[in-house]
Amino acid sequence: MVAHHRRRLERIGHGGQLDPPRDGRLWAAGDPPPRAGCEIEVLVDGAEALPRIAEAISVARSHVHIAGWHLTPDFGLERDDGARRLRDLLADLAERVAVRVLLWAGAPLPVFSPRRSQMRKVREELTRGTKVACALDGRERPMHCHHEKLVIVDDRIAFVGGIDLTSLAGDRFDSGEHPARGSIGWHDVSTRLEGPVVADVADHFTSRWAEVTGERLPAATPQAATGGQEVQLIRTVPEKIYGFLPQGDFRILESYVRALRSAESLIYLENQFLWAPQIVEILLDKLRRPPSDRFRLVVLLPSRPNNGADDTRGQLAQLAEADAGADRFLAATLSSRTGELAGPLYVHAKVGIVDDGWLTVGSANLNEHSLFNDTEVNVVSCDPALARATRLRLWSEHLELPLSEVEGDPTEVVDVRWTPIAREQLRRRERDLPPTHRLLELHGVSRRSAALLGPLQGFVVDG
Repeated sequence: MVAHHRRRLERIGHGGQLDPPRDGRLWAAGDPPPRAGCEIEVLVDGAEALPRIAEAISVARSHVHIAGWHLTPDFGLERDDGARRLRDLLADLAERVAVRVLLWAGAPLPVFSPRRSQMRKVREELTRGTKVACALDGRERPMHCHHEKLVIVDDRIAFVGGIDLTSLAGDRFDSGEHPARGSIGWHDVSTRLEGPVVADVADHFTSRWAEVTGERLPAATPQAATGGQEVQLIRTVPEKIYGFLPQGDFRILESYVRALRSAESLIYLENQFLWAPQIVEILLDKLRRPPSDRFRLVVLLPSRPNNGADDTRGQLAQLAEADAGADRFLAATLSSRTGELAGPLYVHAKVGIVDDGWLTVGSANLNEHSLFNDTEVNVVSCDPALARATRLRLWSEHLELPLSEVEGDPTEVVDVRWTPIAREQLRRRERDLPPTHRLLELHGVSRRSAALLGPLQGFVVDG
C-alpha cells in the first residue's frame, strides 16, 4: 500500500508532498501559501463551536456557503429555548441572502452510510419550499467521500474543522465537561477564521461548487489584515476528480510529515484514526531514536473507531514496542462521565501539535482516506502562543484540571498527570470499579489479530 501511494504521487508530480525536502520549513510548499494578517480562534467541542456558527450566519449580508460530509436538517446549532432546526434557520436566511450547501452524494453502494438515497432525502428536505440551493457531489474516488467541514459567511468569516452539522452516528453538540448522557458523547474541534485566509477557503468551495453545479461564482476578494497571525489552508484533493485541480493536492500529508519530522520534545495528536503507515513510520523513528530524553508522544483516539480499529490498534502495538518501556509514548481515550456514571465518548477531533510551535486543525484523519483519497481541508498555524494555548486548553479539559496545573513543562505533565491517570483508570476498568476520571489508557493489539481481514480491508478501503 505504501509503495502504491508512492508510485501514484510520483506519477502525478506530487512525490515531494509524500517526502518533502528536509529544509526545516514547517509550511507546506505551493498554493495557497501562508497568509499573514489573519485571526484564528480554536473552538473546542460542539457546545462552543456550533453557537458561534449560528451567530455568524445569522448576520450574513450576502451569502452563506456550507460544505460537509453529511447534514441533518433537524440538527440544532443551539440548544436553548430559542433553538431552531437547521433546515428552518437556513430557509429563513435564504429569503435575504444566497445559501448554498454542498454535500457528499453518499455511498454509491448500500453498504456504507450515508447512502445516496439518504442524501437525496436530505437535499429534498433542505430545498423543498425554500430558496436554499443544495448540491450533492458524487465526484469521489471509489469507496471514498467528500469529508471536509466548512462554513463560509460573506467571504469574511470561515469555520474549518472536524464538526459536521449532523446527528448521524452521534450528536455533535457536547460540552467540554462531557457529562454521561443517553447517547454517545462527542469530542471535536473547529476553528473560526478571519483575514486573508478566508478567501482561500471561499475559493475552494466555489471551485467545487462550479464543477458540481456549473454555477461560477465570483472569486473571493482577500480581506485586509484583521489580526496578527499567519495561517495556511492545506487540502487533500485526489487527482482526476476536479478540473480545477487535475493533479490533485496532498499538502495535508506534506504538512504532517514536515512537522512530525521536526519534533524535538513533544508530539500531541488527537484523531479519529491512526493507521497511515507514512505517519506511523515517523513516530516509530522518534521513539526508537528520541531526539531528546524529554521527548514524549501522546495520542488521543476513540476507544472504538467506526472502522479501521484493528489497523489503529496494530499501529499502537508497534509504537509501544518501539518505546520499549521508556514511557515516552501514551495512547489514551476518553469516556463521558458524571460522578461514577460513565458512558461512551467519541474522539472525532483532528488536531496536531508539535513542540508548541506547529498546530493543525481540520477534517483530515491520519489514515489513507484523508491523506490520499477523500477531500479534506485543514488549517495550519506556526504561532507558538496559539499552539501552546490550544494544547493547554485541551489538556485542561481531558485531565479535568485547571489550566494552572497543566501549564508546566509538557514532559513533566505527561509523566505526572497524563500517564498515571490514564493507567489508573484502565486498572479500575479491568477490576470492574467505577471510574473516577474520563481519561483511559488504550492498549495496542497484535497486528496478527486480523491477519486476513486487516489487509483486505486496507486494500478495499484505501487502495
